[in-house]
Parts: sequence; structure tokens; C-alpha cells
Amino acid sequence: MNDKRSNGGITNGVDDELGVILGLDGGTTSTICVCIPFSGQLADPVPVLARAAAGCSNHNSVGETAARDTLVQVMSEALLKSGSKKSAVRAVCLGVSGVNHPDDQERILNWLRNIFPSHVKLYVQNDAVAALASGTMGKLHGCVLIAGTGTISYGFTEDGREARAAGAGPILGDWGSGYGIAAKALTAVIRAHDGRDSQTMLTDRILQTLGLPSPDELIGWTYADPSWARIAALVPVVVSCAEAGDEIANQILNDAVQELASSVIAVVKRLGMGGQDGNSYFPIVMVGGVLEANKRWDIGKEVINCVLRTYPGATPVRPKVDPAVGAALLAWNYLTKEANGEYHRQP
Repeated sequence: MNDKRSNGGITNGVDDELGVILGLDGGTTSTICVCIPFSGQLADPVPVLARAAAGCSNHNSVGETAARDTLVQVMSEALLKSGSKKSAVRAVCLGVSGVNHPDDQERILNWLRNIFPSHVKLYVQNDAVAALASGTMGKLHGCVLIAGTGTISYGFTEDGREARAAGAGPILGDWGSGYGIAAKALTAVIRAHDGRDSQTMLTDRILQTLGLPSPDELIGWTYADPSWARIAALVPVVVSCAEAGDEIANQILNDAVQELASSVIAVVKRLGMGGQDGNSYFPIVMVGGVLEANKRWDIGKEVINCVLRTYPGATPVRPKVDPAVGAALLAWNYLTKEANGEYHRQP
């Protein structure tokens, strides 16, 4: 008998297949949901049945109601596109920015419990955990560095210990992030205009990019909409100025490298991941637009070089899948261990 009632925008129904897993990556600017099949063996590449996108699901940024509605929307769309019913869902794994405390986890778990049947396994973590899993095929071991609009370092040991650094948002100093880099560049333009600092190529390049006639207009432009992503979009301008030899732009990027490297080193040190001599192997999963290796001024490469001076055993990993798939793989691993009767620590 089919049950066609609607609950939270996802249709109930009976499905005779082995089932599906939903993986979500909720960042500062968007939320991605993927649907993958659950079967006895994980294929490579990972089969993605459907993918859906929606807006921000960080409750700290948009409020609880909007965050919950976004999650329901994106999961509903992914299931619809995959042709799967809610009864086919075996597990849901969310990696969401703004999950920084057990209370945050419990809040979102309660949202999910009101959407899915009781047999569905539910996992909620910070989006950094999904990003780590995207580089390790769902295994929680190593360190992940995310540097996009925001930044965070997160690490897990094989025995389940974890630590994080940064990720506290722009007000509390995520200076290696895209927002932090661009905010420093905007500040440099104002300081140069005031005569408090040296002139910089950033002035003309940023004004040209924004279509503004003078630095005086930057104040109004900035505070008219001080959203993190809008500011962070100026990072390519900073990189191009640094590549052209601008000293201030280069200093901003060098400072960002030090900030990002120090966050990784702090996590590795707290977990003892590098061993006594620093030569023990561990992966560093590199995620985010700031770290993309497609520029002559390669921020990600410079960060790794800094980390390797302290921890020669570190090995950079560029994920083959995105963090939403990483979240799904994390759930897949836990379901598989449970099916095999292995003990596991829920994320």
C-alpha cells in the first residue's frame, strides 16, 4: 500500500530498492543536496542519482525558519529528481555551516526527525566534516582546510578525536578567507586614499570592477550590502594585483597564507597527528575557491609549503567529489559498518 501523504514537502511512499542516501553541504552562500544509491559496494566514480541546489541553510545567517525551509526544499527537489520516495531514504547526512555546538546539532536533528521516518539514520555535522569526507571517500581521518567565503580547519584522528581552528566568522577574525582577503583590500584602498598608507594598484582595479568613480564611494557600496559573499567576490582582483607586482596586494595574500597555515598547524598539533617528529602521514584536504590551483599566485600551494616546514608527513589532497557527495559517502560508510556489525561512532 502506498502512502501519498506529504510531510515537510517530501512525498511518502513505498520503495522496494535497497534505498538511497541524501548528502547535504550547507555553506555560507548555498546548500547542495545529492542523492546516491545505497548498495553493497561503493562504485568509483560515485553514482549521483540527482543533485539540487538552494540558498543558505546556516541558521546563524538566515534564521531558523528560513534555514529549515531551505533544507526541506533542497531535499525534496533531490528526491523528486532521482525518482525516489521518502520511504527509500536510508540515511541523511548534513554538513552545515553554523553547526558549532551540540545544541546546533540537536536543533537540526529535530527538524529532520519531523521530516523522515524513524528508521532513517540522521547525521549532522559542520560543513567542514563533509568537506574532509569529500577528499577521503567518507573516512574521517586527516585535516581539512576550507577557504572560500569563510575559512575553517577541522581534523579527525583514526581513534575519533577531533579539533578545529578558525571558522568563527569575519567579526572574530577569519582573515585567511575570501572575505578576509577582500576586506583587507578594501581597507587598503581607504587607507591609501586617506594618506595613511602607500598607494596601491588595488584602488583603480577595485573601483573599475565595481564601477565606482572614487574611493569615497566605497563606503556606501560596502555598507549598502555587507554580505560576506559579495565582499569575497573581490578576491580575484587582489590576486591579479599581486601577480602584477603590487606590494600591498602581495602582503595581503602572504598574510592570508600565514593565517590559513597556522589554523591547520594548530589542529594538527592539538591532535598529535604528525607524530613526534612531524613525519607521520596524514592528508590535508584542500577545499574552496581561495585554494584553487589555477593561478600563478597559488595560495593553496603556499599554505602547503608552510605546513610542510613543520609537518613533512602532510599530504595535500584535492577532492574528486564535492562536499555534498562527501557527506553522502560518510553516511554510506557508517551504514555499511552497521550492516557488517562493526562498532562505529556516530558523527
